[in-house]
Amino acid sequence: MAVLTQLVDNVVVNTYELSKPLIHIGRHPDCELRIDEMSVSGHHAIVEREQNAYLDGAVDYYITDSASTNGTFVNDLRLNGRQRLNSNDMIRIGWTLFRFVDENENTLEKTAFILEE
Repeated sequence: MAVLTQLVDNVVVNTYELSKPLIHIGRHPDCELRIDEMSVSGHHAIVEREQNAYLDGAVDYYITDSASTNGTFVNDLRLNGRQRLNSNDMIRIGWTLFRFVDENENTLEKTAFILEE
C-alpha cells in the first residue's frame, strides 16, 4: 500500500495511508487528509488510486490539483492537470511537504526475466 509521509525538516512527522480510491486533500473538514494551514485551499488536491490497465495486480496513483489558489507541486514543478505519482516523488501542498512512498512499485521489476533461446 502506498502512503504519503509528511516531512518537517526532512523528518517524517505523519504517515497517511492511501487506502481509498479517492483521497481529498485540503483545509476543509470533509477532506480525508486535512491540512490546517492558511496556504492550503479548502479542497486543494485529489489523489486517485486505480488498477493498472496493463499489469494484473499493479496499482497506479495520480494527483490532481483542485483549482487551488496556491497550486500543487510535484518535484518542485507546478501541476498542470493530472499526474501519475512515482515512489519518492516530493509533493508540496501550500507549505506542507510530503513524500509519496509506494513499496509495491519496485516489486514488478523483480518478476521480470529474460528467456534465452
